[in-house]
This record gives sequence, C-alpha cells and structure tokens, in this order.
Amino acid sequence: MVKQLQKKFIISAMLAVTILLVVLIGGINVFNYLTTSGDNDRLMEMLCYSFETSTKWNADTTDNTQPPQSINGTKQNITDASGNQNDTGFVPQDNGTKPPDDKKNNGFGRHDKNAVDSARYAAVAIDKNGNIIRTDVTHISSLTEEEAAAITEALKNTAAGTGTYSGFQYRISETKRAEGKVIILLDNGMQISSFFTVLFISVGAGIFGWLMMLLLVILLSRKTIAPVARSIEKQKQFVTNAGHEIKTPLAIILANTDAMELHNGENKWSKNIRAQTLRLSGLMQNLLMLAKMDESSTKLPMCEFDISTAAEDTVGAFIEPAALKGIMIEQDIKKGIRLSGNRDSIVQLMTVLLDNAVKYTESGGVIRAELYGSEKNITLSIANTCEPIDHPEKLFDRFYRGDSARTQKNGGYGIGLSVAQAIAELHKGSITAENVSASASESRTDTTDKQNTNMLMFTVKI
Repeated sequence: MVKQLQKKFIISAMLAVTILLVVLIGGINVFNYLTTSGDNDRLMEMLCYSFETSTKWNADTTDNTQPPQSINGTKQNITDASGNQNDTGFVPQDNGTKPPDDKKNNGFGRHDKNAVDSARYAAVAIDKNGNIIRTDVTHISSLTEEEAAAITEALKNTAAGTGTYSGFQYRISETKRAEGKVIILLDNGMQISSFFTVLFISVGAGIFGWLMMLLLVILLSRKTIAPVARSIEKQKQFVTNAGHEIKTPLAIILANTDAMELHNGENKWSKNIRAQTLRLSGLMQNLLMLAKMDESSTKLPMCEFDISTAAEDTVGAFIEPAALKGIMIEQDIKKGIRLSGNRDSIVQLMTVLLDNAVKYTESGGVIRAELYGSEKNITLSIANTCEPIDHPEKLFDRFYRGDSARTQKNGGYGIGLSVAQAIAELHKGSITAENVSASASESRTDTTDKQNTNMLMFTVKI
C-alpha cells in the first residue's frame, strides 16, 4: 500500500510539472513565432515603402536604367530632378506617400535600419499592365533577375497581401496612386532557423528539467509520504495485535458456551452466543488476512495450475446451497485454461464472490459463473440477479454496507469483497462491479419471478 501511495504521489506531482512545462514551453514558442512573424511583416512593409518611393512611376520619367538604388539607406550620389545631389539613398517622388512614422506605423522607422541592412530580399516593381519596370536583386545572392522575374510573373495577378512562394516569403503592395505594384521576396531562412533553434533548445531544456524534477520527486516522495506510511503501519500493527488478543477470549467464550450446553442443554441464548462468537472470529480472520496482504513484502507462492478445474470444483460446491434457496446456478467455464498463480487464494476469491451471490440472491433468482480467455488474459465473471445497487464500485471499500440490514441478516462483514480485491491485485489483476441487464437470451432458466431483470456482475481480469 505504501508503494502504491508513493506511485500515486509521483504520478500526480509529475503530471502537474508536465502541464506547467507544456504551458511554459508552448507559450515561449508561440510568442517567439508571433514576434518573428510580426517582425517579418513590418520589415517587408518598410521595404515596400522604400522601394516604392525610390522608383519612378510617372510615364514621362520611366527611365530606371540608372544603377540599382539602395533602398536600405546606404549613401549614394543620386541626382534628383532639380540637379541637386542626394545622398540619402532615396529619390524623392511626389507620389502621395509619406515617410513612415514610428508612432503611426506599428513602431517601425529609423530604429529598424539594422534589420533592413541585414535582410536578404529581392524587390520588383510592376506597372498597371503587369510589366516589370524595375528589379533589385543586389541584396540577395541566391536569386537572379531572371528568377525574380519568373516569380513575379507567377505572382503579378495575386491580390495584395503576404504569403509564401518557392521558398520565399512575399509581400505584394499596391502603390498609393495605383501606378502599379511592389513585390518583395524575402529570404527568411535565418528567421526560420532562429525559430527552430529556440524551439529545440526550449524543448530540450524542458525534457532535461522534467527528468531532473522526476529524480527529485522520486527522492523526496518517500520522505513526503513518511507520516502517512507510519500511520498505515501503525494501523496494520494494531489490527494484528488486536486480532491475536481477541482470539483468546473468543476461544474461552466458545468453550464456556459448549460447557453450558453440555450441562444445561442448547437454548436460544447459547445459540446466539455461539453464532456471534463465530461471526466475530471470522471477521478477525479476514482482518488479519487483509493486514498481511497489505504488506509490501507479501508474496504468495505461485505455481501453474488448471484454473478451469478449480472453478468447476468451487462452483459445484455452491450448487446445493443455492438450490436450497431456490436459486439456479448457470456456468459457462472454458476447459483447459491454466494460470500461474496461487491456487488457494484464487479459490478463496471465487468462494467469496459465489458466497456473496448466494447470500444476496432472492429465491427464484439466477447466478451465472463464466470463465474464458487465454493463459495471459483470463476473465472470471460472477453475476447474480438483484435490485440495482447505487455506486457498485464502493462495494470493495472495507466495511461498506450498501444495505446494512440485509448484510447483517445474511451474516456479512462488509469485508469479503475487499479480500477478493486484494487477491486480484496480488496476481497483478483487477476486479470490477457493475449493474448489467439480464436479457431474455441470457436467462436460460424458467424462473417463477421474471420481474427482476437486473444483475450485479463482478468481473475479475488476471
């Protein structure tokens, strides 16, 4: 039980750590992606503006045969229409555009000069008819004018906006006076590489941190649950000591009852004393057995045996007691199934389930026992007709009484199913309880009471 508690603590702690790391790493990379995408959009917007302002769009000044003009602010001696020298890198044009302002253009302006200088891009200007009037590939070595022209031909009819084409991120912008379009082809390989670098580093750091946290949680888990473990051990020790202490007075009471009956004869008081003494003795035996099974060091002697034969023998022992109550037992046991386990404890598990079924099935009811599967996937099910039970999964809780009056009447302790669950878990299996419908095709008996169609089914998987 302590190991199970420690395992649950580790799983809960690491689940919380995992959720935290996923949210943190995811948030970092989403923010990085949005930032990178936003920077690229602002960069291409500025490049479009710069290339548009440095291009002659008017029909009478379409001579763009001068050397390619820099659009990133590099100083060049360019002569404007007045004959003055301009070293700003831009040819002033009265085309209705205004320089971008830091406060009105999403924050880009002069402080982005370094980003423009390091950008790898090509810029193409086309007129209203789709003819290329200017191409600048001086800022990218992986693209020639012919390749830029081919890409432009494919994109010239595309609506203004952004996208990707042939490995480049592009932006198409209409000029302010509708003289044509500006197409920017940006090689954002460095940004993509930077994004994936951050992604891999953050994921790697997250995995490393998760493993370190796992190691730390494992080391601290035993210390964390130590008070609970001590409490559980004290409870087990108390049950064991109390059980052994109670055995002696119970034996004396039973011996005195026998002596009284020997001298005075049997009467209703001696019968009650004997019945309650035997009941308390059985309860203590089950408690001692559970305490022993809860110990982490408990290991049952295992051997391979024919579980089909064991099931047939166990079911056969209950046929007569069930018949005396007017209950019919149906069995469908596959022959030849072998199990590597403890035969005595498996028989005890079957006995608990069958005894429970016989006790709580009314006269005229049906008990159905089934065994099927293979050596490594065996399923045992015991079902009995009864009224629907609320929260059947709670039947495995120690001393739980779904109907305390009926439990007392039938001599139950409220602990037998806990023993069955412990046996199943010692065999690395599981046991479940559920209400199922007993259809007409499943009821192969002619019972006098047909109104009860509900069955309580216990399923053991080993």
